[in-house]
Parts: sequence; structure tokens; C-alpha cells
Amino acid sequence: MRKIDQIQIDVLAYFQEHAAKSMTLKEVSEALGYTDSDEFKALVKVFAQLEERGILVLNKTGQFRLKAQSATMTGTFRSNDRGFGFVTIDPNESDLFIPRGKTGSAMEGDTVEVKITREAEPWNDRGVEAEVTAVLTRKSNQVVGEFVPYDSDRREETGFLGFVIPQDTKINSIVVYIKPEGIHPVEGSVCLVEITSYPTPQNPIKMEGLVTKEIGHKDAPGVDILAILYKFGIPSEFPEDVLAQAEGIPLEIPAEALEGRRDLRSEQIVTIDGADAKDLDDAISLKRLENGNYLLGVHIADVSYYVTENSPIDREAYERGTSVYLTDRVVPMLPQKLSNGICSLLPHEDRLTMSCEMELDADGEVVAYDIFPSIIESKQRMTYSDVNAILMDHDKKLREKYNDFVPMFEEMGILHEILLKKRQKRGAIDFESDEAKIIVDENGHPLDIYVQDRGVGERLIESFMLSANETIAHHFTKANLPFIYRIHEQPDPTKMMRFLEFVTTFGILVSGTHENVKPKQLQAVLAKVKDEPYEAVVSTTLLRSMQQAKYDAVPVGHYGLAAKDYTHFTSPIRRYPDLIVHRLIRTYGKGIADPKVVEKWKGQLPDIAVQSSQMERRSVDAERETESLKKAEFMMDKIGQEFEGVISSVTKFGIFVQLPNTVEGLVHISKMTEDYFNYIESHMLLMGERTGVIYRIGQKVKIKVENSDPVTRAIDFSLVIDKDKTQSQSDQDLVKQIRAKIPKGKKRKPGQSDRDSGPRKKTAKGKEPFYSRAGKKAKGKKDRGKKK
Repeated sequence: MRKIDQIQIDVLAYFQEHAAKSMTLKEVSEALGYTDSDEFKALVKVFAQLEERGILVLNKTGQFRLKAQSATMTGTFRSNDRGFGFVTIDPNESDLFIPRGKTGSAMEGDTVEVKITREAEPWNDRGVEAEVTAVLTRKSNQVVGEFVPYDSDRREETGFLGFVIPQDTKINSIVVYIKPEGIHPVEGSVCLVEITSYPTPQNPIKMEGLVTKEIGHKDAPGVDILAILYKFGIPSEFPEDVLAQAEGIPLEIPAEALEGRRDLRSEQIVTIDGADAKDLDDAISLKRLENGNYLLGVHIADVSYYVTENSPIDREAYERGTSVYLTDRVVPMLPQKLSNGICSLLPHEDRLTMSCEMELDADGEVVAYDIFPSIIESKQRMTYSDVNAILMDHDKKLREKYNDFVPMFEEMGILHEILLKKRQKRGAIDFESDEAKIIVDENGHPLDIYVQDRGVGERLIESFMLSANETIAHHFTKANLPFIYRIHEQPDPTKMMRFLEFVTTFGILVSGTHENVKPKQLQAVLAKVKDEPYEAVVSTTLLRSMQQAKYDAVPVGHYGLAAKDYTHFTSPIRRYPDLIVHRLIRTYGKGIADPKVVEKWKGQLPDIAVQSSQMERRSVDAERETESLKKAEFMMDKIGQEFEGVISSVTKFGIFVQLPNTVEGLVHISKMTEDYFNYIESHMLLMGERTGVIYRIGQKVKIKVENSDPVTRAIDFSLVIDKDKTQSQSDQDLVKQIRAKIPKGKKRKPGQSDRDSGPRKKTAKGKEPFYSRAGKKAKGKKDRGKKK
């Protein structure tokens, strides 16, 4: 037998023995002992042959696994409101595409069994396709929706009180019939429904349930946001044992709490935060040392002193994971007696803190640091706006009012610039996405929406917090102790390839490959679009092309910050991982940790990281949905008005336009009647077949508001055509280039498609129709199997 045949037998046997595991080539070579030069080359050849034959599968992180031979696989289902879905089997591999009609009765987040119906065709840009064969476990057992009652005859005939249509757009085609065993709600009541019967393949649009809570009438103030909280399972009230523990916490600091703490109450320490902030968990100080270096102090509320391990407050904080910030309210992680009281670093009050003092040189490098428990007294409560006025506008009145602090603020501004240059030099990506501020009245109705400006005050706090987070993460990585990190992994190659193709439409070329693009290269892209009309669009598109940051017990680094080590230490009032970091600092102290304690944390931290990441995702989703709701509500009385905006996205079914206040709406292609528009995927634009008019990302347009629906969160625009506007020479050249590649065919009228002779009927607001304007079925080869 040839040596290479023996290697193949050994490799297959090893993978069969570890069928559920993904492994690198190096791991297998070391496990099998094929480590010398000739044997390793032969092993590489075997791997290549087995992958080519489809026996081994290579994932995007460079790991191999044995291709599943079983007829079915198990994964997590994610639905799409257009009827199809995706199933995640392995986070390191591409999702399986589940076509419309093949999703069975699966709903968002369910654990499902799937059967592969078509293997991937990478050369044709088609992913693996599958169908759901069974739902193994349901993620959710409740829905939120508005109750519609039956009359007495219908109740007697059906046995149901009426029905609820779920607010979740991903399942709002399902009708939930309400059984009489629960609460009997009134018409128009927004209800929490416990599901007793789920959809079936035979009846995929029917569920049954009983009402467990009336959240409130749909027209009552605040009920809309309460409904979102219930929809995402975010608790709005604390359990009694949590409140009881909070009530037992003294408002004064006990004498024994000062033991082992460094007293910093005589230091010039201040807080800088938003004017409406109440949970002040970070304070800062800065001095110039005799050697010319800076001594930066970041002092964070010592929540871990009050929230002890496995106490009622700790268990509730673990479940919540984070505070949730909505337009008109905050759902705190901790009871307000802590978050707004004894843990908030109020001015002229003694407060327990964890401090990280760093000595930084002229290049912003940390040359020495110390991490220790402390007690402080904030000498001043500053707002971002006042600091910005002092440093940016040189406001005389404010400089006189805060005369004692102005020199320190000026030094802080200088240090911030040093730290910013340091981050830029190493390649940190500075995402400048617009953040909307929504102003509401006492009933929660939106009065105004505007973009929040970030001045030097906001930025210097960000710089100082980043430095503290990196310093503490580096300390514990070096100590090789179990710890929780904030990580951000290398971007997904497929998403990055699409982004790099996208920026070529602006004439930007990036060297290197999409598999190993460096943060510095992406930083350069953002620099090239700085101050351009499409800057925000490019920044947002890049952000969506990145992996989601998350928590982990393994320090794999933070790609976006170009940081080797990073954690979250600076917000323990509102984030559970920060509280855990404080607890670990206290646990390990300055000595060598007890081996039993080390093993305990090694076992617990992975679960804490997963829970914290999931709760963060839940919070972000709830905040986004609330923002979409309020934006749609804000635009309701703007119907018929005209605004200028920028095209933020181009699809086969129309263009999305973002207004200066961040409100985004859809110009559906059926409303674009000036011509028949083809979607040119290679350039991500729509082009008029007859006129050659182009609509592409970053282009300024004028729109008219046609409709706004807070229920569906959809906002519809139409284009206001400027008949006098001429096309630029570059656009004319692009049109000629595109037309040269398109086969000649019959001309079509505006609003006409290949499938009908009249104006095309509009589908549900904001949803992609089942065919494209180019007459190509939406489930054609360019769409199927792609992860959205």
C-alpha cells in the first residue's frame, strides 16, 4: 500500500471518529503524527483530494469536517417575511437556504430538522438548499397582537373568542385564534397570548392560544412601546425579591467598605455625560506628570460591591443582560435605587469605584497602569454640550463658570487627539453612522427627529473608555486567568467581497483579497468617502458587512478597533459583562487566584458570554423596532410633503431613500413610471431602458411622502422628477458601457413587466415582489441560496 493511501485511510478514520467536530489541517497532522515535511505535503494532497470529492467540507475559518452523510441535519431557523428562510447548522459555515413553501411550520428561532435538497454550486453563486422536515423545539410560546372579537354567533360556532394578528411582521400572516380559557379582552386591546397550538404543514397560517395579559388599548399612550417589550420578552418590572434586596441596601457607604480602597476624594474628578443621563457610571481625571506624560484616571461605579454573586439582583441582571434604551423610557438592568442612586456617581457625593489609572506617553502608549478599588467624590457633573462649548466654541461664560476645570478639559482634548491618532495609525475603523434623536411628548408622540452631533466631549470620553477597556483586557490576557472579553472577528469573506464590489461603484479599489482584508484598508475606504453625499451610506454598508461584536471567554481580539485585547469594564450599571469584569478584578485581586476559583470561572464564563451576547442582540432589536415605529408615526402628518434625501439602497423592487433626519422610505418600482427600469446587479443601480436615467446609492433625489404606517413600520415615497436635470458625462459613459453588454430586445413601457401588459400591481408595503422588473424570477439563480 502506498504511503498516501495509508494517510487517506487514517484521515477518514479520524474524521469518522470525530464526526461532529471541525478541525484544521494542523490539528489533524499533529493528532495523526504526520508532521515531517514529506508526510505533511502528502497530507495536504489527501485533504485537497477529499475536499474535491466532496468527502470533506472546508468552512470559512479554515476548518474541515466530514460531510454529513445522514439524510437530515439540525439547526436554528430564521424566517423572512417574504416566505423563505435560512437555517444555521454551524456558525462557521454558510446558512442553508429554505425556499418558500419548504419551511414547514417553522417560526423564527425554532430548532428544526432539515433535509438537503440541493448541494451548493459555488461557481454559480448558489448555496445549499434544504427543506424543513420537522420542528424539534419552539423558541417562543407567546405572541403579541391586537385582539379582534367575534360576535356571539361566531363565538358559538367556532368556540373561539376571536383572533389576534401578531405584530411581528415575520409571522403576521398567521392568525392566532383565542380560546376562552384565558382573559377575555376587549376589542382593540393589545394582548399577550400564550400559544397552545402551533401551525402545521397542513395548516401553516393558524395557531391557537389564550390571552394571559392585556397590555393596554392600542390607542392608549405608551402601549405601542410596551407591546414591543412584551414581544421581545423584555421585563418592564422587577420581581419582589429583587426590589426587597434593593430596599435593604443603605444609602450611606458603610465604614467597612473603605477597607483596602484607595481614597481619591481629594482628586479633581468629574463626570461628563448627556444632559438627560441619570445613571452616571464613569468619571475621569487627568494630570500632567513631571516627566511630561499623562496620568489618566478612569473611575467606574463599583456595582459589584452591592450586587453580590447569586443574589436576587445578580440573577435578574444576568437574565436581563443589559439596560434597554427606548425613545421615552429606559428599562434598567438594575433597580433604580442602585442605577440612579448609590451607584450613580453624583456630584459632591462619596461613591465606591473601581479605578484604572494609566500613565500614557506622548504617543498615547500606556507605559504603566494600576487597577484598584477606590472611593471618589465627583467634583463636577459636566454635560457633553457644555464641554463642547468650552473646547470647540470657547464659550466665555462657561469657561468662567468652570474656570477651575478648564485647564484639565484642554489637556483632555489634547490627549484625546493623541489617542485618536494612535488608533488610526494601527487601523481602527471609525464608523461615522448618523444616530437619530427622537423627541416625544408626554404621550409618546414624536415631535421631532434629528441627527445627534458628536463633539469633542463625546469623543474624548470614548477615547478614555477605550483605553481603560484595552488596558484591563491586556492585563488579564497577560495573567492567563479566565476572563470575559469583547471580541470582533474577521469579516465574513462573502459579505466583504460584496462590500468591496459595492465601493467600486464610487471608483474605490481596495488592494488585497476579501478573505484577509485588513482594518486599515477599510479605514482608508472611509477616508476616501469623507464628506461625500454617500459617506453615511458607505459607512452603514460597511458596518452591515462586518461580523457582530460579541462577548467571549477567548481573547481573539477586536477587528474593528484593531485591538489585540478588549473588554467592557466601563458600564457595570447597564451591562452585565462589565459587572462580571469588576467581580473578577475583586476575585483575583493582586495575588495568585485559588485554582478552584479559576476552574469555577473557566466553567461559568462561556455561558455568561453567550447569554450577554443574546440579550444585547435582543436589546438592539427592540431599540431598532421602537425607532422604526416612531419614525413611521412621525411621518404620518408629512404625507404629501416633499423632501430632499439620498439613495441609501437599490434593489430590484425599488430604491430606499434616507432623509437628513435618518428617516428612510421605499420608492417602489411600480411608482417609477418615467421609464422601464432594469436592475444592473454588477453596478448596484437601476437604469432606465429608454432614457438611460440612473438611480444609484449615494445619489441625491427629491421625494414626496406617499404613505406611512406605524403598524407595519413601512414608509412609502415617490420620486419628484427634475425634468431640467442633465446627466453627468460619467453617467452617460456608464450607460453606454452597460447597454453594450445587454442583448437587444423589445422596448417596454413604464410600469410594464415581462409577465403582464399593464401596470404592475404593488405588493405589500416594503416587501419584494415575486419577480423583478427585468422579468427574472426573484428565486432565480442570483437570489437563491444567498444569506440576506
